[in-house]
Amino acid sequence: MKKTVVVLLALVLILLACAGMAEDKDLLARIKERGTLIIATEGNWSPWTYHDENDVLTGLDIEIGTLIAHGLGVEPEFQETDWDSILAGVDSGRFDIACNGVGYTETRAQKYSFSTPYVYTHKVLVVRSDNEDIKTITDLKGKTTANSPSSTYAQIAEDQGATVTYVSTLVETITLLEQGRVDATVNAQVSIEDYLKQHPDANIKIVEVLAGDPVAYPVRKADDTASLVAAIDEILEAARQDGTLSEISLKFFDLDLTKAD
Repeated sequence: MKKTVVVLLALVLILLACAGMAEDKDLLARIKERGTLIIATEGNWSPWTYHDENDVLTGLDIEIGTLIAHGLGVEPEFQETDWDSILAGVDSGRFDIACNGVGYTETRAQKYSFSTPYVYTHKVLVVRSDNEDIKTITDLKGKTTANSPSSTYAQIAEDQGATVTYVSTLVETITLLEQGRVDATVNAQVSIEDYLKQHPDANIKIVEVLAGDPVAYPVRKADDTASLVAAIDEILEAARQDGTLSEISLKFFDLDLTKAD
């Protein structure tokens, strides 16, 4: 009986020691041990992250996310979710990183650790083709717009005095705009131009181009994530230097947006 108790106590101590060792490992070490990088993405925001005609997940962020995972020596595990859940999931540790065209802002940087920017884009103000009332961002006061909740685009509209209808996809945004159920939207220039390329008869127009935010990859801000951010920065810099980032940008945007203006 005593021998059994001693063995059980030894096993408990071993398990506690293993748990302690696991807790001591930082996020990068845990990712490498797991063998996958868990990446949050929407999967419905072309050309950043979307499904092609064969229903294969693709896009600029999918290719760069895969590049990062392979650079870390692991496989990417993309988990599709609504925009509203992406940053919250990173914050909670559900996702290791978000690859979804997330703009760097000082407010977000208070809560998340960001990689170096990988592209620099512009925002655009979009209205229905027959709208002559809205010509600049300041005309949004008292108007209605459509955007994803918690997005920088929604924040811009709200700051200008607009009432925002929250949506999950760009398609929903354009549908509301064409139906006249909202007056405008603020969105990424590359996304709107990509939509117009695919839908040349869309009843919308760009009325103003606005400065954008640097786009970077957010990771949970904590002491155990610093090595992951540093490793991601090294991978992105190598891809910048050998031209890989530029190639991916040209492939999906038809423009090299990897350099700040």
